[in-house]
Amino acid sequence: MSVPLIVCGAAGRMGRALVRLAHESPEAHLHAAVETPGHPSIGADAGALAGIGDIGVAIGQSYDAVAIPASVALDFTAPAASLAHLRTAAEHGAGIVIGTTGFSAEERKELLAMAVRTRTVIAANMSVGVNVLLKLVAAASAALSPDFDAEIVEMHHRNKVDAPSGTALALARAVAEASGRDLERTAVMARHGQIGARTDSEIGIMTLRGGDVVGDHTVIFAGLGERIELTHRAQSRDCLAGGAVRAGIWLAGRDPGLYDMADVLGL
Repeated sequence: MSVPLIVCGAAGRMGRALVRLAHESPEAHLHAAVETPGHPSIGADAGALAGIGDIGVAIGQSYDAVAIPASVALDFTAPAASLAHLRTAAEHGAGIVIGTTGFSAEERKELLAMAVRTRTVIAANMSVGVNVLLKLVAAASAALSPDFDAEIVEMHHRNKVDAPSGTALALARAVAEASGRDLERTAVMARHGQIGARTDSEIGIMTLRGGDVVGDHTVIFAGLGERIELTHRAQSRDCLAGGAVRAGIWLAGRDPGLYDMADVLGL
């Protein structure tokens, strides 16, 4: 049965990629597309906006009006909007895939508490490659710590508003959990001036911003006389959108609960 997908934030760069891949999927169809009330794209054909021609799905301004129990929303919007969409999904018994990042500690607490009320996938990065990278980083950290220093470098386009990226933080958590460290106590987000020698426990997370970079992440394990670097480079948003569509199809018919991309991919 074809899974009805709803794209939230359909006029954005990720939204347009999601519309295109949802429409092209043999296992799903684009049930609806929504944007924030008053957005200039309201009423436009979602397919035309995504560059694939008219598909007969006009962009609306209310997720609540189109959410049905069988549907799965794909949400890459903003923290407040994603929380509102999750509440609506829970009220309608609908599924939702959330790839939004930049949640505050309080917002994340609310997000995780509400997610179990319906079928929810939450992941900092929906890319299949990144989620395999997370698995590799955890294995490397467990094997190499404490003799290798862990450093993470991420770069995104100049318009990204949160730093470090959600994916960089997820990679740091993978390092910390695999090596028995508390990330909140050991994370170092910046270095400047007379900082002293690096400690054995710290996990460096450095942020670069510029141009139109979709997303680059490198995890470096630096030891004495040798270094291991694990890198993922996103060349287009299709890797993120494709993973989200895959997650939405996988989520259809699941029991209520909170899942991540490791569940979706069987990792």
